[in-house]
Amino acid sequence: QVQLVESGGDLVQAGGSLRLSCAASGRIFSINNMGWYRQAPGKERELVAHITRGGSTSYADSVKGRFTISRDNAKNTVNLQMNSLKPEDTAVYYCNADLRRFLSDSYAEYWGQGTQVTVSS
Repeated sequence: QVQLVESGGDLVQAGGSLRLSCAASGRIFSINNMGWYRQAPGKERELVAHITRGGSTSYADSVKGRFTISRDNAKNTVNLQMNSLKPEDTAVYYCNADLRRFLSDSYAEYWGQGTQVTVSS
């Protein structure tokens, strides 16, 4: 089995910072792309930030300049540094990884269980 476990969600005041972490564990041969998504109440899940195995990154326009995604390929982890947080950043944040468990496998998507980020005004 493969597990993605997020941590770091919290209640923070507007203008504050949080760092989310996600660790992938279990039988993993390789991880390709990794990303962070979020879902606010009544809204669809949206991509926040994405990072390739080689380290190329992309961000939603709403978080550019405030959030930074990074990863450690040796540890199978991905992080999201969130600065200058706004109330509209309030959501459940989910970690996502495109990985294969064995050399013979195709890549498949895995999700974490989510971590709550609440930004008060």
